[in-house]
Amino acid sequence: MYELKTEKKNNIYILILIIALVVLFTILAYTIFLDNHKYQYTQNVTATQVRIKETENFEDILERVTESTVGVSKIKDIGTTIFLEKSTENLNLGSGIIISKEGYILTNQHVAGEKYSTCYITLKNGVTDNGVVVWASKDMDLAIIKINIKELPAANLGDSDQIKIGTSVYAIGNPVGYELQRTVTSGIISGINRTIKVEEEDKKTYLEGLIQTDATINQGNSGGPLINKNGEIIGITTLKVEDAEGIGFAIPINIVKPILQKLLENGKFDEPYIGIYGYDTGVIPYLSSNINFEEGIYIEEVDSAGPLKNSQLKKGDIIEKIDNTQIESMNHLKEYIYSKNIGDEVVLTIKRNKQEIQMKVKLVKKSWHKL
Repeated sequence: MYELKTEKKNNIYILILIIALVVLFTILAYTIFLDNHKYQYTQNVTATQVRIKETENFEDILERVTESTVGVSKIKDIGTTIFLEKSTENLNLGSGIIISKEGYILTNQHVAGEKYSTCYITLKNGVTDNGVVVWASKDMDLAIIKINIKELPAANLGDSDQIKIGTSVYAIGNPVGYELQRTVTSGIISGINRTIKVEEEDKKTYLEGLIQTDATINQGNSGGPLINKNGEIIGITTLKVEDAEGIGFAIPINIVKPILQKLLENGKFDEPYIGIYGYDTGVIPYLSSNINFEEGIYIEEVDSAGPLKNSQLKKGDIIEKIDNTQIESMNHLKEYIYSKNIGDEVVLTIKRNKQEIQMKVKLVKKSWHKL
């Protein structure tokens, strides 16, 4: 009797074990099925995304950017012929790019002129409108023009801090006249953070932090966009080396972003001013072999009418940081200051003879006088 009960009990345990194993295998099989189904679904989604990406037509991207590219001239009746000798010089032709549907257009200062000057903007549909320069910087060779036409096709701004040597780029502009307007040339980024000395009328200026490209840039291209493969503006073309082929330069777009933001918010941009004239490491080789520093801004002169006139800042000091942000170039410093408002206080970290000095300065509105 005891043996019979034990055998019966054992059979129950075996049955329970069999049921548990069946349940376990069922769960495992279902889990594998779900994983495979999820993998197949993911693969299908990925394949769909690839197909969508492949259907994006770069020609369409270029077409959108050319819609935003404009002609800029200081002369209203420019004519159309490209066969005149030095036509771009005589007709003052240049290019620009619409950066806001509200009518703001970015170009070079040497194309548009000084602040408050007038010029003429020709859109792709042939409409010409009067423009007023609302901001200009000769040191950066940039200007922003405002026209009264709204709902314009604005181009997308990229991030010029993320560019790398070898990246494919495209320049768009009016190379020799409006008959060849919105010509597209291609190339790569062949250098970054370039500094170029420009001599004009016995005056020397230095364009800093430039993008170097081998995309063809001609005189009428000045002020036109340099874009990446996504159609985003990463720079504004400014000049080329006349004695060499395939060496042109563009101004990084990031410096313009805080200016545009304030124009859109306030309808104007009053430039905050720190009151120094200085150079970054790219300029120093042009000036002296005795000046050595690895990063920051070398102070050449302090504006006697600026907010630092009574400070201890002096020639030869190095601005290493502003508000604890490391300063890498003059463009970087200007970009940071432009993001501030007049009356804001910033803290400069100064290096002098291996000593670190901190000083506060209240930003003022820049007046259009020379140091």
